[in-house]
Amino acid sequence: MLPQEPHHIELEFSPVLAHVEPVEHLSTSVSPPSLDQARAILRERFGYPDFRPGQERAVSSVLAGKDTLVILPTGGGKSLCYQVPALVLPGLTVVVSPLISLMKDQVDALLARGLPAAFINSSLTSGEVADRMGRAQRGELRMLYVAPERFDVPGFADRLKAIGISLLAVDESHCISEWGHDFRPSYLRIRDVRTRLGGPPTIALTATATPEVRRDIATQLALRTPETIITGFDRTNLSYHVVRTRTDDDKDVALVQTLREHEGLAVVYAATRRAVDRIATVLESARIRAVGYHAGLDDSHRRDVQDAFMNERVRAIVATNAFGMGIDKPNVRLVVHHAMPGTLEAYYQEAGRAGRDGKPSTCVLLHAFQDRFTHEFFIKGAYPDRKLVESVHEALRRHSDDKGVVQLEPSAVPTLVGGRAREREVESALRMLEQHGVVSTGGDGSSRILVRLLAPADPIPRELGEEDRVDRDFLRALWRVAGDRLYDGVIVDPKGLPPGFGGTQGVRTILDRLQPRQFVLWERPGSGLRLARPGARLDERSIDWRATDRRRSADLSKLEAMQKYAYTPGC
Repeated sequence: MLPQEPHHIELEFSPVLAHVEPVEHLSTSVSPPSLDQARAILRERFGYPDFRPGQERAVSSVLAGKDTLVILPTGGGKSLCYQVPALVLPGLTVVVSPLISLMKDQVDALLARGLPAAFINSSLTSGEVADRMGRAQRGELRMLYVAPERFDVPGFADRLKAIGISLLAVDESHCISEWGHDFRPSYLRIRDVRTRLGGPPTIALTATATPEVRRDIATQLALRTPETIITGFDRTNLSYHVVRTRTDDDKDVALVQTLREHEGLAVVYAATRRAVDRIATVLESARIRAVGYHAGLDDSHRRDVQDAFMNERVRAIVATNAFGMGIDKPNVRLVVHHAMPGTLEAYYQEAGRAGRDGKPSTCVLLHAFQDRFTHEFFIKGAYPDRKLVESVHEALRRHSDDKGVVQLEPSAVPTLVGGRAREREVESALRMLEQHGVVSTGGDGSSRILVRLLAPADPIPRELGEEDRVDRDFLRALWRVAGDRLYDGVIVDPKGLPPGFGGTQGVRTILDRLQPRQFVLWERPGSGLRLARPGARLDERSIDWRATDRRRSADLSKLEAMQKYAYTPGC
């Protein structure tokens, strides 16, 4: 039941960053910045006596105004390659980062050192954004972290260009490559962003990049004869092991044995929230002090778990792969993967959270052949079979009127396709048709949705914590659009919301998460499907099948490489 009286919902709970004074080392001299200045900043502001291998070359290249591509291993100090130059160069450094939580962790660490940095993302109010842009304009900030979607805001790039951008840093730059292990289409807009910013020198950074990915990064960002710095992937203090198993029970036995054979703090990665809880219980039963960490925990519990691990009150933390982003715990001695990641790059990055202090540490993969089936399932869902997609489209075409409105519900499509197509596979085909603009949802042909807010004010900030930040930001954005009319139900066009929610499909995904938790009810007004070209058959112009096949093949190849690693007898 909806509340009878509209309630005020308090969603503005982002703290405004404290004012940070500009760095006193900044010189008003017109002489070019020197490596000696950079070393002084490194010692006095970051507390390091000198640069690590690769860092000095990267900083020298940036200070010389060259485009730079940096591949340093996890824990190799990539951030310093742009943070130190940012404090030496005269203007503003813009850092493009893929995750809200990651940029917040980076900025918090800089502020703790008294360094003038800030982030702008969808977690902020318009007033907070205006305050930070004003501080950047007055020269009070040296680094500004943003997500690529922020540049969709009209005038944002122009304002930054007017401020004067000395350096554009693209963190986690493998996200720009469809061959990378974490491809994000939003990164493809950075090339245009760079042009709109006036073409500043650019540094792209990643821990994991094959030669193909490196070429793709340079091409997609239009880097000009980039200085490429690769220090090598081999971290000599880490030893890697694979333990072959048949079942999850075998893995549990091997995990307990591994923890008993190796001393020190341990991180155990599991595939799902349910697996995290189960494995933590297994370890506790074996008298190994352990805690579980995943997005399903409430905010205070998650903080308690993280503090227990960081302060070493427990021996092991069992976590999904989200744990570790921005977590700087240098003395992790053991990283165990209870389930095989989908790519070698992902495994290398997660396993690389061991031994960041340079001391000997161990990385163990517990592997069963069937581990690959879960990854194959998700790859198949992301790239459904072409014949199935064509069959689904043909079924929609046969049951549509002359305006393209489909005269059946999506749930009825599987029975019309024939064969042995499952409902989930048909949903994947429909999603692909929608992503390519062949089909739209909503009887009026628009992407509008009807949303009603169910939750009163109090549970929202309490139940939607840091891990649910995107969902919380979305509710905040809805409130700004509709206010307390949300309690009666409003029709919202996702295209009218701020960027960063993943478009129409992303908004529906967020709503699908919020509805079972009793925060909202939602539906598509006049739900149904509409064909973009009524009566027309699917052809080569509709979907880029070669690109789809290429991406599917790339994902399967990466999975195959991961499986080969598990079976290879040598390094």
